[in-house]
Amino acid sequence: MSTIIYPSPIFGPVHSRRLGISLGINLLPADGKVCSFDCIYCECGFNEDHRPSLPLPTREEVAEKLEQKLKQMVAEGQLPDVLTFAGNGEPTCHPLFPEIINDTIRLRDKYCPEAKVSVLSNSTMIHRKSVHDALMLVDNNILKLDTVNQEYINKVDHPNGTYDVEKIIEHMKAFNGHAIIQTMFMQGECKGESVDNTGEEFVNPWLEAVKDIKPQQVMIYTIDRETPTQGLLKATHEQLDAIRDRVIAAGIPCTASY
Repeated sequence: MSTIIYPSPIFGPVHSRRLGISLGINLLPADGKVCSFDCIYCECGFNEDHRPSLPLPTREEVAEKLEQKLKQMVAEGQLPDVLTFAGNGEPTCHPLFPEIINDTIRLRDKYCPEAKVSVLSNSTMIHRKSVHDALMLVDNNILKLDTVNQEYINKVDHPNGTYDVEKIIEHMKAFNGHAIIQTMFMQGECKGESVDNTGEEFVNPWLEAVKDIKPQQVMIYTIDRETPTQGLLKATHEQLDAIRDRVIAAGIPCTASY
């Protein structure tokens, strides 16, 4: 089982299926995973298998390393399309996430003003006003919503602590459209139980929630790299296309990544 543990605090640039040339910002330690989810499909593996020994990068370290990399990219004539907060876990878990967002926007404006700032979040911290306000400042506030079925979330996403999907949806609605919903669709089994969320019993309630959230965009995708759990299968092109077309028919832009 191979897993990907990203350098910290800056990695890449990498080519993102959904975002283009992306310079990664990892607010988690470079030698392990820190996340409020423990998804069975996570390319970084399971939390318990990758306990970090290093501390979180400091605000100052993130700004310094980001500025160094942006200066290098400017000199090489290769500007990023996007600065993406991702990496070894949930970026909004960093206690100075709002301050780091401010630093990043300042450096973006100085070195690559055309680039977007994106945050890939599992939505578990969006109830915090400081996190909400920081996400309102970024270009792409990308929030995970794999389903509206609580049992499925507990089985597949394995949230740490209390996770109430109905409350999460309410907090998503509080962004007043300044959000991009990202959903993993897949097939297969885990521990002998189906994890297929491509059927109507999952898609229709999810679509109704998306309509209520009124995001600026929806991104649906499927498994792309090796997963820590065996038995998971990609959703088919036909399944993703059909779901994408239903979102678009509801008046919401949607992309599908295979």
